Amino acid sequence: MTQERRGRGRPARKAAEEGPGARERILQAARAEFAERGYDKTTMRGIARAAGVDAALVHHYFGTKDDVFAAAIEVSFEPAMVIPQILGQGAAGIGERLARFLIGIWENPATRAPLLAIIRSALTHEAAAKVLRGFVLRHLLERVAGELDVPDPQFRAELAASHMVGIVILRYVIRVEPMASADPEEIIRIVAPTLQRYLTEPDPVGPGGPATEG
Repeated sequence: MTQERRGRGRPARKAAEEGPGARERILQAARAEFAERGYDKTTMRGIARAAGVDAALVHHYFGTKDDVFAAAIEVSFEPAMVIPQILGQGAAGIGERLARFLIGIWENPATRAPLLAIIRSALTHEAAAKVLRGFVLRHLLERVAGELDVPDPQFRAELAASHMVGIVILRYVIRVEPMASADPEEIIRIVAPTLQRYLTEPDPVGPGGPATEG
């Protein structure tokens, strides 16, 4: 009797029997592989080998390397759980809550390593940058902007994100002093008013902005 033909992209029987924990193992392996090797040198086969599964199972769950890369970012950020806490308390204090959330995930060793790989890869590889842009726009900026009752909410959310990305690169990627060794609470204290101004005030430049010509 002829063996039943499998659908395209479905894993082999042995891989499918790895159980419901296989997807989590793949994600953990992907985060570790991207952190150690970067986007360019990470392969689907390498992820499968690190997770102890058949490569077909990785494709079955995630499709492409871009897809598993995006899933690894989402696992690191967990936006569905945290963003409502940032936005749900109203405009007052949103700058501090956003700064605390973003600095917190970078200060956590469990999420810092894969995020470092993501940032480094995005700076040098367009495919990785595209995935990161799509994730940040879809899961972070659009949700923040949607809660802002101010002109140009999307642009304001992008300003806030660009401010934090600059801090991330200086502190965690190229480690410029004294930023690299500064107390995280001090960074949050100084940055929060700027984020608050970007996100809530009618004039996001504020009184300390560029002087106008008289």
